[in-house]
Amino acid sequence: MPFANFKVPAGTLDAQQKEKIITRTTELYAEIYGERARANTLVVVEEVADGGWGIGGDVLTLAQLQQTPEG
Repeated sequence: MPFANFKVPAGTLDAQQKEKIITRTTELYAEIYGERARANTLVVVEEVADGGWGIGGDVLTLAQLQQTPEG
């Protein structure tokens, strides 16, 4: 069974955007594995609470992720 788990910052996607992730991911798996995979493809869009993740030992917040790079 194909499985994809997307972890996103809580509150950043609406229901339509989540549906798009699920639909397109399922389409991709069906394209790669064939139509037989469509009915068994599991896609999870999981919201992570603000400050609930980090990179390189540093906690990330939504405010940090939304900052635009200077340049």
